[in-house]
Amino acid sequence: MRILGVDFGDKNIGLAVSDKLLITAQALGSYRVKNEEEDKKYFKDLVSKYEIEEIVIGLPLRMDGTPGTRVQKTQKFASWLENALKLPIVLWDERLTTKQALNILNQQKISGKKKKKLKDQISAAIILSVYLESKRKKSNAHKHH
Repeated sequence: MRILGVDFGDKNIGLAVSDKLLITAQALGSYRVKNEEEDKKYFKDLVSKYEIEEIVIGLPLRMDGTPGTRVQKTQKFASWLENALKLPIVLWDERLTTKQALNILNQQKISGKKKKKLKDQISAAIILSVYLESKRKKSNAHKHH
């Protein structure tokens, strides 16, 4: 089983996938949104290729925790994806991920054009890593009780 991490944008969707042990997240690139039919096919193929059983989508809350306009679009996309793939979808608070992604890219001294391209997939990888980490913490907490 693997988990897909998604950083949703209007035009580009950043993607990352976990390993089978749910420990690491690898950036998978980003997908450029086309139309409903092609998008559905793309995600279905992705799910079967990587044996994905769960999807985590970053929810872009404002820094104060209130939902911005992007939240509605993201929720709409999440329910579309859930219907299209019949898989459990988790919405994950991603407030700091874009900042983290940019910090990582700045440390790597990556140029502006390339940075824009990589930002989505790195955000997706960060969303997924943080989610995987929290899942591990939860399962460890259950083991001790």
